[in-house]
Amino acid sequence: MKIGVFGAGAWGTALAYTCAKSGNTVIHWGYNGVFDEMDGVARPGDVSRTDNMEDLRDCEYWLIVTPAAFFRETAQKMRTVYMGQPILICTKGMEAKSGEFMSEILKTEIPECKNIGVLSGPQFAREVANGIPTGSTLAGDEKVRAGGHSALSALYLQDSDDIIGTQLCGVGKNAVSLISGFLTVKSNGENERALMFTRAWDEIVELGVKMGAECGTFLGLCGIGDLFLSATSPTSRNFSAGMSIARGEEYTGTVEGIFALNGLIRRAEQLHNKTPVLIEMKEKMKI
Repeated sequence: MKIGVFGAGAWGTALAYTCAKSGNTVIHWGYNGVFDEMDGVARPGDVSRTDNMEDLRDCEYWLIVTPAAFFRETAQKMRTVYMGQPILICTKGMEAKSGEFMSEILKTEIPECKNIGVLSGPQFAREVANGIPTGSTLAGDEKVRAGGHSALSALYLQDSDDIIGTQLCGVGKNAVSLISGFLTVKSNGENERALMFTRAWDEIVELGVKMGAECGTFLGLCGIGDLFLSATSPTSRNFSAGMSIARGEEYTGTVEGIFALNGLIRRAEQLHNKTPVLIEMKEKMKI
């Protein structure tokens, strides 16, 4: 299968490599031709790079892996070359200003697309690029899931039809990972960190249920699996950024947890859902 991958950060690059290792031909688009080189990881021969979206027009299946902050802009550009492909969203995030999920943005910006899916799970990009075993929740209709299994057969994929819940897990774990890193430095002890960590996640689950998500989704790879990975390890960008904020240090790169925390609070307010812990942690971190 010919796969188009939009987004050339570490995660987009890892997924482009994984699609190639799964036996596909990959056209990898990077904004202004800038690509994460994944030092020490060889680029598969079946991955071609471009800064021209026109080159992805005839791909059979698309993955979009741009940061949440640039998702809408990228989707608007993608529409100019869209030819009816199923689109798999691999961005874990929520638009801070609108509180919209990536699937909601995609439906607005590419309304012709009838087959939208979401990939989310416990993955550090470098490990995925190196072929270290991991898995993801693959949510969407049958056509999206079939294409996803072909595109990413090198991964263990857990099927789901809960698109909202799967996205909320990805957004929520970013926010809770940021909080967990902050509390690792600022809490009075491990007990307090566990208390606040659990209460924050509980608020996210309650929000998901109100939005129609399935409780079981939060126990899957996109939920507890990703939360365990990201909220307990300094390798996680969100966790390490939380620690930096607590210490008054500068942090680098895109920190999705900041956008996620703001977006979750905004969405909860729209639904008249209370999130006192998320609001308290936002105020303490001054973000």
